Amino acid sequence: MKKPVLIISYYWPPAGGPGVQRWLKFAKYLPQIGYDVTVVVPENPDYPVLDESLLEEIPENINLIKVKIKEPSRMAGKLSLKRTKNLQRGILNKKASFIERAMVWLRGNFFIPDARIGWKHHVLKAVEPFLSEHRECTVITTGPPHSVHLIGRELKTLLPSIKWLADFRDPWTTIGYHKDLKLGKRAQKRHVDLEQEVLDAADLLIVTSPFTGKEFKLKTATPLQLITNGYDMKPNTRTRQPEGKFTLAHIGTLLSDRNPLLLWETLQELCRDSEDFTAHFQLQLAGNVSDEILESINNFQLEKYVDHKGYVSHDSAIELMFQAQALLLIEIDSEETKAIIPGKIFEYFASRRPIVAIGPRGADIELLLTDTHSGEYFNYQQKAALKKHINYLYDLYKTGRNYSNSNDLIERYHRSHLTQILAKTIEFVWE
Repeated sequence: MKKPVLIISYYWPPAGGPGVQRWLKFAKYLPQIGYDVTVVVPENPDYPVLDESLLEEIPENINLIKVKIKEPSRMAGKLSLKRTKNLQRGILNKKASFIERAMVWLRGNFFIPDARIGWKHHVLKAVEPFLSEHRECTVITTGPPHSVHLIGRELKTLLPSIKWLADFRDPWTTIGYHKDLKLGKRAQKRHVDLEQEVLDAADLLIVTSPFTGKEFKLKTATPLQLITNGYDMKPNTRTRQPEGKFTLAHIGTLLSDRNPLLLWETLQELCRDSEDFTAHFQLQLAGNVSDEILESINNFQLEKYVDHKGYVSHDSAIELMFQAQALLLIEIDSEETKAIIPGKIFEYFASRRPIVAIGPRGADIELLLTDTHSGEYFNYQQKAALKKHINYLYDLYKTGRNYSNSNDLIERYHRSHLTQILAKTIEFVWE
């Protein structure tokens, strides 16, 4: 008899972006190893980014429960569609208007923990028939949005016989953007209190980074399991570099706070110092990019080298990875982002293209790059080293030898392998 698993996730196809990939892939592989999977998703969500191609990846052997949701962003969108979509994407320009700042304040202080909190009551009612039939099942909630975890807490209270796993794709109260929400003291305390309630009530916590794991271990005695994100395509087997320009590509959203002035200055100097480099260089951006970052690129006289693709489908993003000479990974220079392991890094691994990563000292991604031999990591004080390394990659490019030295350790990040870890985690909570 297959073991029932109920997954509650706000992000689901046709949502685009990295958040949807994690549980879409777990839902794909869990039935292959003896689990009966039911996924609860919004029926009418207002996703900031859409990728219709992901609809084709929804497994046919799972059950879907679609639950209506009231999205406050729809009302806000009547005021300004562009502003609202940018806020949903996390793109808040530092020159934000009064309306934008007001929307952020309202989101932070009235919608706690987030604007999807109203979905909770609808989900609780919708899953009653399932739970009446499966009183001993595994319930998994994944956030952000962290209001989804409040659904899990409520279900655990109503039906103690279930086992509840709370999956944190990102931290809660220590995530970088929290300081940008203009939280009042009461709102701050409410976030901290809700987080603690979830951490203590869950049967097990799942985290995606070691740093978040260390943080939670200081807050609760609840068992914890690290399960990173991963990739689900066949790794690139090319042993030589792709043809074309010396392309440094960034795949994914670039927020205003993630503006790598260090990189723009380095590239400006490389272009100024070498006509040969200038003749072959291309900066490729695939994903939503804030106006402030595009302005910075212009200020450093790099706009003529930019190939800005805008948002592309997941399949197209992977193909761009395969075609790049090197892949850029940019993280904000702050203590809060040390725990962030962007989901795209694992697909970067599978592309077997050299990775150039920039972020804070002591970040988790530095260890990942070192272990897998997939690239080099630089903090924001290492401009000279960054410049030297890009020059090194360019020299390899000219000789046709610019490819990643990644090792077999990347195989541990395939989604099928990660699902095996998840299955063992589920077995653990039932022992």
